[in-house]
Amino acid sequence: QGPDNTPQKMKVYIEDGDFRPFTVIIETPGSGNAIAIRNTANVEFPLHACIGCNTDDEEITSSIGPARKLAEVSTPRIVQGGAVLTVPFDPAVKSVQVMLATDGRPLNARVELLQGPNNSR
Repeated sequence: QGPDNTPQKMKVYIEDGDFRPFTVIIETPGSGNAIAIRNTANVEFPLHACIGCNTDDEEITSSIGPARKLAEVSTPRIVQGGAVLTVPFDPAVKSVQVMLATDGRPLNARVELLQGPNNSR
C-alpha cells in the first residue's frame, strides 16, 4: 500500500511449455501479497500453474530440478486461455515459487505480484 506500491509484472512466452516449463522465484516483502497468473493465450491453450510458498530459507529443490519438484509437491491448477488465477498468501511468506507448463503447446502468460488491497495495474 502507499505511494511506493508498484506491482511486479512479467510476461512469459514459450514455444513449447512442456519441453521448457517456466519457473520463477519471487520475493514477497511486506504484507497482504497475492500472485495473479493470467493466461493471455486463446481458450484452446490451457496451462498448468503450480505455486509454492516458502516461509523460511528452504527452497523447493531436488536433483530433478525445481520446476518438476514443485509440480510433484503441489497440485497444479489448470488455467484456461483468457482466465486469471489469483492466489493470496500469508504475510509470513518470504518468497513464492511459480511453475507454468503446457502439454507441448505455446505458453503465453502474465505473472503479477500484487501487494495490498489497493493495486494500480
